[in-house]
Amino acid sequence: MDQVLRSGRPRTVKSRRVRAGAGRARDTYYTFTCTPIEVAANGPAPDPEVACVAPHKGVLVFGAEVTDQIESAERLRASEARQRAAAVTLQRSLLPQELEQPDDLRVAATYRPGGTDAAVGGDWYDVITLGGGRTALVIGDVMGRGVRAAAVMGQLRTAVRAYARLDLPPHEVLQLLDGLAAEIDASQIATCVYAVHDPNEGRLVYASAGHLPILVRDADGTVHRTAEPTGPPLGTLGTGGWLHTSGTVPLGPGAAAVLYTDGLVERRDKDIDHGVEALAAAFAGADDDPAVVCDRLLRSMRITDAHDDDVAILVVQHPERTGHDAELFHNAVLELHGGTEAAPRARAFASGVLASWRFAPELHDLGVLAASELVANSLQHGTPPMRLRLRRTDRRLIVEVTDGDDHLPRRRTAEPADEAGRGISIVATIASNWGSRRTPDGGKAVWCEFALPSP
Repeated sequence: MDQVLRSGRPRTVKSRRVRAGAGRARDTYYTFTCTPIEVAANGPAPDPEVACVAPHKGVLVFGAEVTDQIESAERLRASEARQRAAAVTLQRSLLPQELEQPDDLRVAATYRPGGTDAAVGGDWYDVITLGGGRTALVIGDVMGRGVRAAAVMGQLRTAVRAYARLDLPPHEVLQLLDGLAAEIDASQIATCVYAVHDPNEGRLVYASAGHLPILVRDADGTVHRTAEPTGPPLGTLGTGGWLHTSGTVPLGPGAAAVLYTDGLVERRDKDIDHGVEALAAAFAGADDDPAVVCDRLLRSMRITDAHDDDVAILVVQHPERTGHDAELFHNAVLELHGGTEAAPRARAFASGVLASWRFAPELHDLGVLAASELVANSLQHGTPPMRLRLRRTDRRLIVEVTDGDDHLPRRRTAEPADEAGRGISIVATIASNWGSRRTPDGGKAVWCEFALPSP
């Protein structure tokens, strides 16, 4: 009241609590409004105590009980907090609990939900080992908020993993995902990047459905963006409305890349390109372990617990192998020109290479057998050019044969009288894993892997 008298301005004191007791069974809340008033000249004499402070002035005090409103607001806040906690729990449970760790790459990812006043979104990421040394990297963002967006995200992520097992080119994976997104929820739109890294070629083949560009840091520290999205966001045009395409960017030894969602770079008061440039500058100087890089990028972009949007980051590095590590990674390639001499040449080549890599006799013999069967299958069913590739990592031996025919082999049961048809079955039996895929040049690759014993 004294402040109102001195300033001549009204003041409201909101939601003052009066604790239970003295006849009150529960806490009650009151709001008080104090308004200065002038006492009329011909009105009643002012109170002496008030008059001595501010003659001919007074304060009108109005109090109202607001207990019901306060309790309703608290119940609403508690309900919103429970819903957000459920959405965050759902979101985190649908993300990878532990990232797959490829042989040739180092990867790390992080997810940061929006602040307490923002409903959780549909950001997600994934790393999928495809076999044959190749790795799929995925990041996406379902537009919208809450449990619904998180549920759609979970369905899309599951679908991506299923499509990835088909070992299709990135643009074909997004084509399938586009049709599925429209079927899941026609009102939901999502952006996504699906990229495949092949250590043999030292490049990243990617397709982008309306997503932000991948940032790639070369071995010399130069950071550049991938090209514009290769297609519109998922679910915008329905099934068959757009043919997605793939792009390619180098990612050889010493290079790194970061995939991210718009919450990391988008700000209300700045153009999104400004945020991407700031992220590129931060990424240029973040040459460290991928997990450390994730944290540094969050700090550099000033992402705090109060940030108003979800953030997902996936950092991948293709390290240069030196010293002892370099001895555990090898490549050997033999060009095959067909003819009756191709099979014995392939066996001799595989035997010599595996012996030089000092494999145990049992693994050596299995590798030679797998190479012989894959080459024989290619000679019988494929067309030139043909190539045998042997690759060794610190965890597995990979045998791969490529040729110019795009018909993929399938495992089948050969009849007792059949003279052929057992090659793929033999490979599938002796190897830890096997598969096939079409190559960009119109041919195919058939590969198998053998897990190396732990050191």
